[in-house]
Amino acid sequence: ISHKTWMHTPEALAKHYIPYNAKFLGNTEVEAPKGTEVVEDAVRKLKFQRHIKKSEGQKVPKVELQISIYGVKILDPKTKDVHHNCQLHRISFCADDKTDKRIFTFICKDSESNKHLCYVFDSEKCAEEITLTIGQAFDLAYKKFLESGGKDVETRKQIGTLQRRIQELETENSELKKQLQDFEEQLMMVHGSPAGSVSIQTQSTDVFDMVPFSPVTPLVPTQANNASPPPPPTTLPPDISKDLFGAEPFDPFTCASADFPPDIQSKLDEMQEGFKMGLTLEGTIFSLDPLDERC
Repeated sequence: ISHKTWMHTPEALAKHYIPYNAKFLGNTEVEAPKGTEVVEDAVRKLKFQRHIKKSEGQKVPKVELQISIYGVKILDPKTKDVHHNCQLHRISFCADDKTDKRIFTFICKDSESNKHLCYVFDSEKCAEEITLTIGQAFDLAYKKFLESGGKDVETRKQIGTLQRRIQELETENSELKKQLQDFEEQLMMVHGSPAGSVSIQTQSTDVFDMVPFSPVTPLVPTQANNASPPPPPTTLPPDISKDLFGAEPFDPFTCASADFPPDIQSKLDEMQEGFKMGLTLEGTIFSLDPLDERC
């Protein structure tokens, strides 16, 4: 190609880039790094795939191409997110379709898989111009390569490797931040109760897992698991005439005379009299047994 066909100044491609808008039909793997028949087969394949997607209602995505002596970037025209970054030294072939003036292609070796991929684009007015711009970028890059003795290409390779490593580290950093945020949320759920929740205090137990008894603390029945309130406690009037077991205490001196036979009742009366006399004598040994002579 003659230098008269170049459309851009060397400074524009060396220090900046030339932008173009086009439709991206996609990319597909090819067997050879160059050749007209190779790209024609790729164009037919991607056109057929695009025809199927169009019948399903999918539109051909629009992209922005940024062409410079360092390569061809494929970006989202609105967000400027880079979809593909094809370094110039990896591009082995570039051509426009002579049968369809809207189509242009280039073959690039993928940096990760080392496979040759053919990229196919559709531009209504600029297909040939975009092809020539990529060719001009090749010409300028080759001249710069000769001037630098090949060091410039090696430098670009190192820069490309560093850029990929930086992108990998940024992705890893974002994943670690997300894991740290999830871990902090779990800690907050474990150590801090959410707003509106009621904290439940459990009653302390002894070594036998029993609630210790305190005579000054009344026993309060706990609420059942089904949230039904416990039955009200039955309160009985205190009766001091009954013992610890609820029975009336036995007093042989206050029993009625009809409760015992006459002979037993007389002995009980004697015992009661002896008991009263013994209480009046301080230091005197007394006995409730009426047969005891000391009484």
